[in-house]
Amino acid sequence: MKTSKAYARQVFLNCPFDDGYRAIYEAIIFAVIHCGFVLRCARERDDSGETRIAKIVEIIRDSQFGIHDISRVECDEANGLPRFNMPLELGLFLGAKSFSDQTKQKKKRCLILDSDPYRYQKFISDIAGQDIRSHGGKAMTAMRQTRDWLATVSNRRLPGPVETERLYDEFRRELPDILVKLALRPEDVQFVEYVKVAMEWLKDRQQEA
Repeated sequence: MKTSKAYARQVFLNCPFDDGYRAIYEAIIFAVIHCGFVLRCARERDDSGETRIAKIVEIIRDSQFGIHDISRVECDEANGLPRFNMPLELGLFLGAKSFSDQTKQKKKRCLILDSDPYRYQKFISDIAGQDIRSHGGKAMTAMRQTRDWLATVSNRRLPGPVETERLYDEFRRELPDILVKLALRPEDVQFVEYVKVAMEWLKDRQQEA
């Protein structure tokens, strides 16, 4: 079975979306879009008639690539427990690749990120042997890792990392003014809004080039 173009362009993002991680996930999103891929995430739509797990399963099925950040293992103040959503979604992605009898599902590729090297061995040792990347909590490191990984696994000619970082710096400088025009405060920007703003900004830059 030949892999469809749509499937081969979709990247599932599985990461924390709290304020402490915001700088990293915004940098990853920009890199994915700049490289010409379609960003998929459970936050892309809000339908009360749809269960979250069903939505995630659908997105994973439709995406050849997945970026999974498992760095959020700290216990929250409310109940003293860590969040298990990211490891769960990583498991679903790996399971889709391993157990499906569809050729295209077996072509799935994933990037697993953590904040510290080898820390994952203490809380999710079953993925030992996977190529886990450490971003050290730095947004630009996560961005470069994302770009370099996409270039490797997709075998496509992508913009260089220096160009991606240069454009992202420019985008970040202009973003406050863009949000003012949209009557949005930075803390109120939703996932879909950020993706749309980044896509439109990059499209405008390409037309100017």
